[in-house]
Amino acid sequence: MRRSVDPVRARDRWLALGLLVGAVLTAYLLLVHPWFTRPMRALGERIDTLQERELRVRRELDQAPEVRAALDQARDAMAAMPGFMPQASVELATAALVQRLEQAVLEASPGNRSCAISNRSPMTGGRAERYPRASVQVRLRCGNPELAAVLHSLETGTPRLFVDNLNILSQRHTVAAGTASGGVDVSFDLSGYVLPPAGATRAGPSTAPGGGRDAD
Repeated sequence: MRRSVDPVRARDRWLALGLLVGAVLTAYLLLVHPWFTRPMRALGERIDTLQERELRVRRELDQAPEVRAALDQARDAMAAMPGFMPQASVELATAALVQRLEQAVLEASPGNRSCAISNRSPMTGGRAERYPRASVQVRLRCGNPELAAVLHSLETGTPRLFVDNLNILSQRHTVAAGTASGGVDVSFDLSGYVLPPAGATRAGPSTAPGGGRDAD
């Protein structure tokens, strides 16, 4: 004989079950999720971020020998081709510019047979720049090949020098006594940069040595 199920009692059971499920979900949302689930998720994301950062750091550390070798090569290159003149003052650097000019002319024309210096005047009272600049106003009388050799020697040697305000006039002239030769009368400004004393600063824009000629 089958027992009949009281519909009221069945409904009460389902209602009680629903209330229990609702109470469990409410307790989870109010107690478990904000105090356990959410912090655990945040902690997991932070762990992932730290792991990615650690991986990047390891890769950078693995590249350290290559970076160190490249840095050493760059330092060697800078030491081999210094941008600044080694003299401690503009006056000493100006004297070194004159010596450098005389050497370049002598190498291009031994005995000054085809190239000679007619004027070399130190330039003072220049514009304010970040790095002190030593300058000499130069005038030469040279043949074309000798002039090209002088300019090439000045601008490609070390330390780095700059030739500005170059003016060339073609004419016939006598370089050495009794030796007539067609050539050019050349004037230009020869400059080089000097490192300022430690702690000294200079206002005004400038082009760092090695970055090209200054715009005058």
